[in-house]
Amino acid sequence: MGCRALVVVAALLAAGCQNAGAAYRPVPLVGAGFPPDAATARAQLAGLTVEWGRNWQTYEREEFGRYWSDETDGVGGRNGCDTRDDVLRRDLSELREGDRNPCVVVSGVLHDPYTGKELPYSYRRASQIQTDHVVALGAAWRAGAYAWTPGRRLEYANDLDVLLAVDKQTNQDKGSRTADKWRPPRQAYWCEYGRRYTGIKAKYRLSVTPPEKLALQELLGSCPP
Repeated sequence: MGCRALVVVAALLAAGCQNAGAAYRPVPLVGAGFPPDAATARAQLAGLTVEWGRNWQTYEREEFGRYWSDETDGVGGRNGCDTRDDVLRRDLSELREGDRNPCVVVSGVLHDPYTGKELPYSYRRASQIQTDHVVALGAAWRAGAYAWTPGRRLEYANDLDVLLAVDKQTNQDKGSRTADKWRPPRQAYWCEYGRRYTGIKAKYRLSVTPPEKLALQELLGSCPP
């Protein structure tokens, strides 16, 4: 049965055609020790390669896969659920899952980390929620992902540690900007943003530019002592 036929089945549509019929398998939706605490993040930042980005002109979104994929060994992979639904299941409160398919997120509320807004979610309605790559795909490409295998890039694009459910407009404003060119409007989130961002860079051995490293030091400097 093709994806067109599946659109008549709302639950399967919400879960994503690419995973239709896959058996659900519970797996952790957060990597062990992620995000790192402030002290660990500072140590990780000190160990990152500092250099200017490369090959920016060759970046194409399709280099990281055309669609969400569950077929990776990243955090949340191979559990039978669409990556976006995994992010929603992890990040939303007041969560209601499908009765027959626990992958399907029927409704919930996002307390947006970037702005502090409360954003309702229902799969039957247009949503103001998007899935953000904290270190954007284009930024990762310039920092070393251009040299990865396609499989490694697919894993990165679908790794739940790299992803956050956030306000749609704020995510669009951020684009592929790095930490020296964009930070969350909500200052209370700067510490965790710096920890997540640095943790991703360290996990995937991505480089940082000199201004990016300085910005991350400032973000981590906002963490409580």
